[in-house]
Amino acid sequence: MLNRFTGIEIKEIAKAWLLVSIMFAIALGGWKGMLLILPITLATAGVGFLLHELAHKFVAQKHRCYAEFKANDQMLLLGVLLSFTGFILAAPGGVWIRGASHNQHGQIALAGPLTNVALALFFWALTPFFPIAAIGTLGFHINALLAVFNLIPFPPFDGHAVFQWNKIAWAISLALAGGLFLASTL
Repeated sequence: MLNRFTGIEIKEIAKAWLLVSIMFAIALGGWKGMLLILPITLATAGVGFLLHELAHKFVAQKHRCYAEFKANDQMLLLGVLLSFTGFILAAPGGVWIRGASHNQHGQIALAGPLTNVALALFFWALTPFFPIAAIGTLGFHINALLAVFNLIPFPPFDGHAVFQWNKIAWAISLALAGGLFLASTL
């Protein structure tokens, strides 16, 4: 649907947002600290996931393509289970697109990682300000990581479609995301 969400899609997005946030909360805070860190992961990892997927949807709709988010329940369950080991597998689903040309598909794919780059910069700007410095630092690191991870140039990652569409755009985006990720580890 153009410029619309179905009721099912809203539920799918909400479920994935919550479970991605829980994955990060468990991995970062452990079982006992999960509830304390969950509000922070909702605002950092959860928002990073949410806006990444919405960027795909809205750019696809701008190109007059059909776009709908569908959660992957098996990957969500696996991700939550793995988070107890400290490993995060955030593959909650994706936006299914129909009617996109090769060029449009590349642009749609790039929208998600670039949104994470923008969010990483936003959270980085928060890092000097106490008491939100910890939120800024975590949001900076998570969103830079999401951008780099999603730019891997192999299926099913966004980077594959971007690389197939425009290798220069892919290289510049990866360099930017990689630089931000390295900076987030310092």
